[in-house]
Amino acid sequence: MAGRRKVSGGGSEQDYPQDYLTTAQAAQRLGVKPETIYAYVSRGLLTSVRESRQRGSRFATAEVEALAERSGGRRDPNGSIERIHTRLTLLADDHLYYRGRDVRELADHPVESVAHWLWRAELADVPPFEVAAARAEAVRRTVALLPDSARLIDRIRMIVAATGTTDPLRYDLSEPAVVRGGETLLAVIADALPACAGARPPTGTALAERLWPKLTARPATPEHLYLLNAALVLLADHDLAVSTLAARVAASARADVYAVVSAGLGVVDGRHHGAAIGLTHRFLRDALDPAGGPTMAVADRLRAGEHLPGLGHVLYVDRDPRAEVLLGLLREPAARDDRVARVLSAVDALTGETAAREDLFANVDLALAAVTHAMDMRPDAGEAIFAMARTIGWLAHALEEYAQPGLRYRAVGVYTGPRPNAN
Repeated sequence: MAGRRKVSGGGSEQDYPQDYLTTAQAAQRLGVKPETIYAYVSRGLLTSVRESRQRGSRFATAEVEALAERSGGRRDPNGSIERIHTRLTLLADDHLYYRGRDVRELADHPVESVAHWLWRAELADVPPFEVAAARAEAVRRTVALLPDSARLIDRIRMIVAATGTTDPLRYDLSEPAVVRGGETLLAVIADALPACAGARPPTGTALAERLWPKLTARPATPEHLYLLNAALVLLADHDLAVSTLAARVAASARADVYAVVSAGLGVVDGRHHGAAIGLTHRFLRDALDPAGGPTMAVADRLRAGEHLPGLGHVLYVDRDPRAEVLLGLLREPAARDDRVARVLSAVDALTGETAAREDLFANVDLALAAVTHAMDMRPDAGEAIFAMARTIGWLAHALEEYAQPGLRYRAVGVYTGPRPNAN
Protein backbone atom coordinates (compact mmCIF):
# COMPACT_ATOMS: atom_id res chain seq x y z
CA MET A 1 0.00 0.00 0.00
CA ALA A 2 1.29 3.45 -0.85
CA GLY A 3 2.61 5.59 1.96
CA ARG A 4 3.71 2.72 4.22
CA ARG A 5 7.27 1.82 5.06
CA LYS A 6 8.18 -1.61 3.77
CA VAL A 7 9.09 -4.34 6.21
CA SER A 8 12.58 -5.65 5.72
CA GLY A 9 13.74 -8.95 7.13
CA GLY A 10 12.27 -10.92 9.99
CA GLY A 11 11.81 -10.17 13.64
CA SER A 12 12.21 -11.91 16.94
CA GLU A 13 10.51 -11.52 20.27
CA GLN A 14 12.02 -8.86 22.46
CA ASP A 15 12.24 -8.74 26.25
CA TYR A 16 9.32 -6.91 27.80
CA PRO A 17 10.02 -3.78 29.83
CA GLN A 18 9.46 -4.22 33.54
CA ASP A 19 5.73 -4.50 34.08
CA TYR A 20 3.77 -2.32 36.49
CA LEU A 21 0.06 -2.31 37.23
CA THR A 22 -2.20 0.67 37.77
CA THR A 23 -4.24 0.91 40.96
CA ALA A 24 -7.30 -0.40 39.13
CA GLN A 25 -5.38 -3.34 37.67
CA ALA A 26 -3.85 -4.24 41.03
CA ALA A 27 -7.25 -4.06 42.70
CA GLN A 28 -8.75 -6.30 40.03
CA ARG A 29 -5.93 -8.81 40.39
CA LEU A 30 -6.31 -8.97 44.18
CA GLY A 31 -10.10 -8.90 44.13
CA VAL A 32 -10.35 -5.80 46.35
CA LYS A 33 -11.50 -2.20 46.06
CA PRO A 34 -8.97 0.43 44.93
CA GLU A 35 -8.95 2.05 48.36
CA THR A 36 -7.86 -1.27 49.84
CA ILE A 37 -4.72 -1.12 47.70
CA TYR A 38 -3.62 2.04 49.51
CA ALA A 39 -4.36 0.35 52.82
CA TYR A 40 -1.95 -2.38 51.73
CA VAL A 41 0.64 0.32 50.99
CA SER A 42 0.26 1.87 54.44
CA ARG A 43 0.72 -1.59 56.00
CA GLY A 44 3.87 -2.20 53.97
CA LEU A 45 2.35 -5.02 51.90
CA LEU A 46 2.76 -3.16 48.62
CA THR A 47 5.14 -0.49 47.37
CA SER A 48 3.66 2.48 45.53
CA VAL A 49 5.71 3.95 42.69
CA ARG A 50 5.00 7.40 41.30
CA GLU A 51 6.63 9.25 38.42
CA SER A 52 6.46 12.99 37.85
CA ARG A 53 5.19 12.56 34.28
CA GLN A 54 2.28 10.38 35.31
CA ARG A 55 -0.79 10.63 37.48
CA GLY A 56 -1.64 7.82 39.85
CA SER A 57 0.47 5.11 41.41
CA ARG A 58 2.08 2.03 39.93
CA PHE A 59 2.70 -1.32 41.56
CA ALA A 60 5.23 -3.90 40.40
CA THR A 61 3.39 -6.87 38.93
CA ALA A 62 5.70 -9.34 40.67
CA GLU A 63 4.93 -7.78 44.07
CA VAL A 64 1.17 -7.85 43.41
CA GLU A 65 1.37 -11.48 42.30
CA ALA A 66 3.29 -12.40 45.43
CA LEU A 67 0.63 -10.75 47.60
CA ALA A 68 -2.10 -12.51 45.67
CA GLU A 69 -0.48 -15.84 46.41
CA ARG A 70 -0.19 -15.05 50.11
CA SER A 71 -3.63 -13.54 50.58
CA GLY A 72 -5.55 -15.96 48.43
CA GLY A 73 -3.75 -19.08 49.49
CA ARG A 74 -1.64 -21.09 47.10
CA ARG A 75 -3.71 -23.45 44.98
CA ASP A 76 -2.67 -26.20 42.66
CA PRO A 77 -2.44 -24.97 39.05
CA ASN A 78 -5.96 -25.27 37.62
CA GLY A 79 -6.02 -22.71 34.83
CA SER A 80 -7.80 -20.11 36.91
CA ILE A 81 -8.37 -17.16 34.67
CA GLU A 82 -6.37 -14.66 36.72
CA ARG A 83 -3.16 -16.58 36.00
CA ILE A 84 -3.18 -16.91 32.24
CA HIS A 85 0.38 -16.53 31.00
CA THR A 86 0.75 -15.02 27.54
CA ARG A 87 3.62 -13.79 25.41
CA LEU A 88 1.37 -11.77 23.12
CA THR A 89 0.38 -8.41 24.55
CA LEU A 90 1.72 -6.16 27.28
CA LEU A 91 0.18 -2.96 28.65
CA ALA A 92 2.73 -0.91 30.59
CA ASP A 93 3.07 2.81 31.36
CA ASP A 94 0.32 3.76 28.91
CA HIS A 95 2.01 1.85 26.10
CA LEU A 96 0.78 -1.22 24.22
CA TYR A 97 3.19 -3.88 22.96
CA TYR A 98 2.71 -6.93 20.74
CA ARG A 99 5.43 -9.47 21.54
CA GLY A 100 7.61 -6.67 22.88
CA ARG A 101 7.12 -4.27 19.94
CA ASP A 102 5.30 -0.99 20.47
CA VAL A 103 2.08 -0.80 18.44
CA ARG A 104 3.02 2.73 17.41
CA GLU A 105 5.80 1.20 15.35
CA LEU A 106 3.74 -1.77 14.21
CA ALA A 107 0.98 0.52 12.92
CA ASP A 108 3.38 1.40 10.10
CA HIS A 109 3.36 -2.19 8.84
CA PRO A 110 0.70 -4.02 6.79
CA VAL A 111 -1.85 -5.68 9.03
CA GLU A 112 -1.11 -8.98 7.29
CA SER A 113 2.49 -8.81 8.54
CA VAL A 114 1.35 -7.88 12.06
CA ALA A 115 -1.01 -10.87 12.04
CA HIS A 116 1.95 -13.14 11.39
CA TRP A 117 3.88 -11.36 14.12
CA LEU A 118 1.13 -12.21 16.60
CA TRP A 119 0.57 -15.72 15.27
CA ARG A 120 4.13 -16.86 14.62
CA ALA A 121 6.49 -14.18 16.00
CA GLU A 122 7.62 -13.45 12.44
CA LEU A 123 7.46 -9.91 11.09
CA ALA A 124 8.07 -9.91 7.35
CA ASP A 125 6.33 -9.27 4.07
CA VAL A 126 3.65 -11.88 3.43
CA PRO A 127 1.59 -12.62 0.32
CA PRO A 128 -1.98 -11.31 0.13
CA PHE A 129 -4.51 -13.33 2.11
CA GLU A 130 -6.60 -15.21 -0.43
CA VAL A 131 -9.63 -17.47 -0.63
CA ALA A 132 -10.79 -19.71 -3.46
CA ALA A 133 -13.43 -18.00 -5.59
CA ALA A 134 -15.92 -20.87 -5.25
CA ARG A 135 -15.59 -20.88 -1.49
CA ALA A 136 -16.03 -17.12 -1.23
CA GLU A 137 -19.10 -17.26 -3.47
CA ALA A 138 -20.69 -19.96 -1.31
CA VAL A 139 -20.27 -17.72 1.73
CA ARG A 140 -21.66 -14.70 -0.11
CA ARG A 141 -24.81 -16.63 -1.04
CA THR A 142 -25.33 -17.53 2.60
CA VAL A 143 -24.80 -13.98 3.85
CA ALA A 144 -27.17 -12.68 1.15
CA LEU A 145 -30.02 -14.40 3.01
CA LEU A 146 -29.81 -11.81 5.77
CA PRO A 147 -32.23 -8.86 5.61
CA ASP A 148 -30.93 -5.47 4.52
CA SER A 149 -31.29 -4.27 8.11
CA ALA A 150 -28.64 -6.70 9.34
CA ARG A 151 -25.64 -5.00 10.91
CA LEU A 152 -22.12 -5.62 9.68
CA ILE A 153 -21.30 -7.48 12.89
CA ASP A 154 -24.25 -9.83 12.21
CA ARG A 155 -22.93 -10.44 8.72
CA ILE A 156 -19.45 -11.14 10.03
CA ARG A 157 -20.83 -13.73 12.46
CA MET A 158 -22.57 -15.48 9.58
CA ILE A 159 -19.47 -15.24 7.39
CA VAL A 160 -17.40 -16.96 10.09
CA ALA A 161 -19.93 -19.76 10.56
CA ALA A 162 -20.42 -20.26 6.83
CA THR A 163 -16.68 -20.30 6.16
CA GLY A 164 -16.27 -23.01 8.78
CA THR A 165 -18.77 -25.25 7.02
CA THR A 166 -16.68 -25.05 3.83
CA ASP A 167 -13.52 -26.29 5.59
CA PRO A 168 -13.52 -30.11 5.97
CA LEU A 169 -10.14 -29.94 7.75
CA ARG A 170 -11.15 -27.35 10.32
CA TYR A 171 -10.28 -29.66 13.23
CA ASP A 172 -6.61 -29.60 12.29
CA LEU A 173 -5.30 -27.44 15.11
CA SER A 174 -1.64 -27.45 14.13
CA GLU A 175 -0.01 -24.05 13.79
CA PRO A 176 0.26 -24.12 9.98
CA ALA A 177 -3.41 -25.09 9.66
CA VAL A 178 -4.56 -22.41 12.12
CA VAL A 179 -2.52 -19.76 10.32
CA ARG A 180 -3.96 -20.81 6.95
CA GLY A 181 -7.44 -20.76 8.44
CA GLY A 182 -6.87 -17.29 9.87
CA GLU A 183 -5.64 -15.93 6.56
CA THR A 184 -8.62 -17.43 4.75
CA LEU A 185 -11.12 -16.17 7.30
CA LEU A 186 -9.84 -12.59 7.15
CA ALA A 187 -9.89 -12.73 3.35
CA VAL A 188 -13.49 -13.97 3.31
CA ILE A 189 -14.63 -11.28 5.75
CA ALA A 190 -13.06 -8.58 3.59
CA ASP A 191 -14.52 -10.02 0.37
CA ALA A 192 -17.95 -11.30 1.42
CA LEU A 193 -19.29 -8.19 3.13
CA PRO A 194 -21.58 -6.23 0.80
CA ALA A 195 -20.15 -3.07 -0.73
CA CYS A 196 -21.67 0.31 0.03
CA ALA A 197 -23.89 1.76 -2.68
CA GLY A 198 -21.78 3.69 -5.15
CA ALA A 199 -18.47 2.41 -3.79
CA ARG A 200 -15.68 1.76 -6.22
CA PRO A 201 -14.21 -1.77 -6.43
CA PRO A 202 -11.06 -2.47 -4.39
CA THR A 203 -7.90 -1.06 -5.92
CA GLY A 204 -5.56 -3.76 -4.61
CA THR A 205 -5.26 -7.05 -2.72
CA ALA A 206 -4.37 -5.78 0.78
CA LEU A 207 -7.01 -6.38 3.43
CA ALA A 208 -7.49 -2.66 4.06
CA GLU A 209 -8.02 -2.05 0.34
CA ARG A 210 -10.59 -4.84 0.08
CA LEU A 211 -12.42 -3.79 3.24
CA TRP A 212 -12.62 -0.06 2.45
CA PRO A 213 -15.53 -0.14 -0.08
CA LYS A 214 -17.56 -2.25 2.38
CA LEU A 215 -17.43 0.59 4.90
CA THR A 216 -17.84 3.74 2.81
CA ALA A 217 -18.55 4.93 -0.71
CA ARG A 218 -15.89 7.61 -0.34
CA PRO A 219 -12.98 6.99 -2.76
CA ALA A 220 -9.90 5.66 -1.02
CA THR A 221 -6.66 7.60 -1.10
CA PRO A 222 -3.32 6.14 0.04
CA GLU A 223 -3.69 8.15 3.27
CA HIS A 224 -7.17 6.73 3.89
CA LEU A 225 -5.98 3.15 3.37
CA TYR A 226 -3.01 3.76 5.63
CA LEU A 227 -5.44 4.99 8.30
CA LEU A 228 -7.68 1.92 8.03
CA ASN A 229 -4.69 -0.42 8.07
CA ALA A 230 -3.39 1.31 11.22
CA ALA A 231 -6.79 0.89 12.91
CA LEU A 232 -6.75 -2.84 12.16
CA VAL A 233 -3.25 -3.16 13.63
CA LEU A 234 -3.98 -1.11 16.75
CA LEU A 235 -7.14 -3.10 17.56
CA ALA A 236 -5.75 -6.58 16.86
CA ASP A 237 -5.22 -7.47 20.52
CA HIS A 238 -5.53 -5.93 23.97
CA ASP A 239 -4.46 -8.42 26.60
CA LEU A 240 -7.23 -10.57 28.10
CA ALA A 241 -10.33 -8.60 27.21
CA VAL A 242 -13.53 -10.54 27.88
CA SER A 243 -13.93 -11.57 24.24
CA THR A 244 -10.35 -12.85 24.21
CA LEU A 245 -11.00 -14.83 27.37
CA ALA A 246 -14.05 -16.39 25.72
CA ALA A 247 -11.91 -17.29 22.70
CA ARG A 248 -9.28 -18.89 24.93
CA VAL A 249 -11.91 -20.94 26.79
CA ALA A 250 -13.23 -22.19 23.45
CA ALA A 251 -9.71 -23.05 22.32
CA SER A 252 -9.09 -24.86 25.60
CA ALA A 253 -12.02 -27.12 24.70
CA ARG A 254 -10.26 -27.66 21.36
CA ALA A 255 -12.86 -25.79 19.35
CA ASP A 256 -11.78 -25.12 15.77
CA VAL A 257 -10.63 -21.68 14.64
CA TYR A 258 -14.07 -20.69 13.35
CA ALA A 259 -15.73 -21.64 16.63
CA VAL A 260 -13.03 -19.75 18.55
CA VAL A 261 -13.72 -16.60 16.54
CA SER A 262 -17.47 -17.13 16.93
CA ALA A 263 -17.01 -17.27 20.70
CA GLY A 264 -15.18 -13.97 20.63
CA LEU A 265 -17.80 -12.38 18.37
CA GLY A 266 -20.57 -13.43 20.74
CA VAL A 267 -18.99 -11.44 23.55
CA VAL A 268 -18.09 -8.47 21.34
CA ASP A 269 -21.79 -7.75 20.84
CA GLY A 270 -22.20 -7.06 24.57
CA ARG A 271 -22.93 -3.45 25.47
CA HIS A 272 -19.91 -3.34 27.78
CA HIS A 273 -17.50 -4.41 25.04
CA GLY A 274 -17.75 -3.97 21.27
CA ALA A 275 -21.17 -2.35 21.36
CA ALA A 276 -19.56 0.57 23.22
CA ILE A 277 -18.13 1.56 19.85
CA GLY A 278 -21.64 2.19 18.53
CA LEU A 279 -22.54 4.23 21.63
CA THR A 280 -19.46 6.38 21.11
CA HIS A 281 -20.33 6.86 17.43
CA ARG A 282 -23.72 8.26 18.45
CA PHE A 283 -22.10 10.43 21.14
CA LEU A 284 -19.81 12.02 18.55
CA ARG A 285 -22.74 12.35 16.12
CA ASP A 286 -24.59 14.38 18.74
CA ALA A 287 -21.49 16.49 19.32
CA LEU A 288 -21.35 17.21 15.57
CA ASP A 289 -25.00 18.29 15.47
CA PRO A 290 -25.10 22.11 15.09
CA ALA A 291 -28.34 22.19 17.09
CA GLY A 292 -26.60 20.90 20.18
CA GLY A 293 -22.87 20.60 19.87
CA PRO A 294 -20.29 19.06 22.20
CA THR A 295 -21.49 20.86 25.33
CA MET A 296 -25.05 19.59 24.98
CA ALA A 297 -23.86 16.10 24.06
CA VAL A 298 -21.95 15.95 27.35
CA ALA A 299 -24.71 17.66 29.35
CA ASP A 300 -27.45 15.34 28.09
CA ARG A 301 -25.57 12.25 29.20
CA LEU A 302 -24.60 13.69 32.55
CA ARG A 303 -28.21 14.70 33.15
CA ALA A 304 -29.32 11.15 32.41
CA GLY A 305 -26.70 9.76 34.78
CA GLU A 306 -24.89 8.02 31.94
CA HIS A 307 -21.16 7.61 31.50
CA LEU A 308 -19.44 9.52 28.74
CA PRO A 309 -18.60 7.00 26.02
CA GLY A 310 -15.20 7.19 24.39
CA LEU A 311 -13.56 8.98 27.33
CA GLY A 312 -11.23 7.42 29.89
CA HIS A 313 -10.04 3.83 30.22
CA VAL A 314 -9.70 1.39 33.11
CA LEU A 315 -6.24 0.22 31.99
CA TYR A 316 -4.65 3.53 31.00
CA VAL A 317 -3.89 6.47 33.29
CA ASP A 318 -3.11 9.47 31.10
CA ARG A 319 -3.68 8.42 27.50
CA ASP A 320 -4.75 5.60 25.23
CA PRO A 321 -1.84 5.05 22.82
CA ARG A 322 -4.15 3.61 20.16
CA ALA A 323 -6.28 6.75 20.18
CA GLU A 324 -3.21 8.96 19.95
CA VAL A 325 -2.04 7.19 16.81
CA LEU A 326 -5.41 7.25 15.04
CA LEU A 327 -6.22 10.86 15.92
CA GLY A 328 -2.68 11.86 14.93
CA LEU A 329 -3.14 10.25 11.52
CA LEU A 330 -6.46 12.04 11.09
CA ARG A 331 -4.86 15.39 11.82
CA GLU A 332 -2.45 15.05 8.90
CA PRO A 333 -5.10 15.61 6.16
CA ALA A 334 -7.30 17.84 8.34
CA ALA A 335 -5.92 21.07 6.90
CA ARG A 336 -7.16 20.15 3.43
CA ASP A 337 -10.37 18.30 4.35
CA ASP A 338 -13.17 20.30 5.93
CA ARG A 339 -15.08 17.21 7.08
CA VAL A 340 -12.08 15.76 8.91
CA ALA A 341 -11.31 19.13 10.47
CA ARG A 342 -14.89 19.45 11.74
CA VAL A 343 -14.78 15.98 13.31
CA LEU A 344 -11.47 16.67 15.02
CA SER A 345 -12.81 19.98 16.30
CA ALA A 346 -15.70 18.11 17.92
CA VAL A 347 -13.34 15.54 19.47
CA ASP A 348 -11.16 18.33 20.88
CA ALA A 349 -14.25 20.07 22.25
CA LEU A 350 -15.46 16.88 23.96
CA THR A 351 -12.12 16.35 25.66
CA GLY A 352 -12.03 20.05 26.52
CA GLU A 353 -15.46 19.89 28.15
CA THR A 354 -14.19 17.14 30.46
CA ALA A 355 -10.66 18.48 30.99
CA ALA A 356 -11.35 19.00 34.70
CA ARG A 357 -11.52 15.22 35.08
CA GLU A 358 -7.97 13.92 34.87
CA ASP A 359 -9.18 10.38 34.16
CA LEU A 360 -11.15 11.39 31.07
CA PHE A 361 -9.14 11.37 27.85
CA ALA A 362 -9.94 10.19 24.34
CA ASN A 363 -9.84 6.42 24.15
CA VAL A 364 -9.74 4.22 21.06
CA ASP A 365 -13.56 4.09 20.84
CA LEU A 366 -13.69 7.86 20.37
CA ALA A 367 -10.79 7.75 17.92
CA LEU A 368 -12.52 5.02 15.93
CA ALA A 369 -15.76 7.02 15.94
CA ALA A 370 -13.78 9.99 14.64
CA VAL A 371 -12.38 7.86 11.82
CA THR A 372 -15.81 6.56 10.80
CA HIS A 373 -17.42 10.02 10.88
CA ALA A 374 -14.50 11.70 9.09
CA MET A 375 -14.44 9.07 6.35
CA ASP A 376 -18.26 9.08 5.99
CA MET A 377 -18.44 5.39 6.88
CA ARG A 378 -21.48 3.35 7.80
CA PRO A 379 -22.62 3.93 11.42
CA ASP A 380 -21.69 0.34 12.29
CA ALA A 381 -18.33 0.40 10.50
CA GLY A 382 -16.40 0.80 13.74
CA GLU A 383 -17.75 -2.46 15.13
CA ALA A 384 -16.82 -4.25 11.90
CA ILE A 385 -13.27 -2.88 11.99
CA PHE A 386 -12.96 -3.96 15.62
CA ALA A 387 -14.29 -7.47 14.95
CA MET A 388 -12.07 -8.05 11.93
CA ALA A 389 -9.00 -6.75 13.74
CA ARG A 390 -9.64 -8.67 16.94
CA THR A 391 -10.04 -11.90 14.97
CA ILE A 392 -6.25 -11.75 14.56
CA GLY A 393 -5.73 -11.56 18.30
CA TRP A 394 -8.24 -14.28 19.12
CA LEU A 395 -6.44 -16.70 16.83
CA ALA A 396 -3.09 -15.76 18.35
CA HIS A 397 -4.46 -16.58 21.78
CA ALA A 398 -5.97 -19.78 20.40
CA LEU A 399 -2.54 -20.86 19.19
CA GLU A 400 -1.18 -20.31 22.69
CA GLU A 401 -4.09 -22.22 24.18
CA TYR A 402 -3.77 -25.18 21.82
CA ALA A 403 -0.25 -25.68 23.22
CA GLN A 404 -1.66 -25.97 26.78
CA PRO A 405 -3.50 -28.90 28.39
CA GLY A 406 -7.11 -29.02 27.24
CA LEU A 407 -10.09 -28.03 29.38
CA ARG A 408 -7.93 -26.20 31.89
CA TYR A 409 -10.62 -23.63 32.70
CA ARG A 410 -12.98 -24.95 35.33
CA ALA A 411 -14.48 -22.31 37.58
CA VAL A 412 -15.69 -23.54 40.96
CA GLY A 413 -19.31 -22.68 41.62
CA VAL A 414 -20.37 -21.61 45.12
CA TYR A 415 -23.86 -23.01 45.54
CA THR A 416 -26.25 -20.58 47.28
CA GLY A 417 -29.60 -22.25 46.53
CA PRO A 418 -31.81 -24.37 48.76
CA ARG A 419 -30.20 -27.50 50.17
CA PRO A 420 -31.69 -30.87 49.31
CA ASN A 421 -33.76 -32.57 51.97
CA ALA A 422 -31.35 -34.42 54.23
CA ASN A 423 -33.95 -37.18 54.68
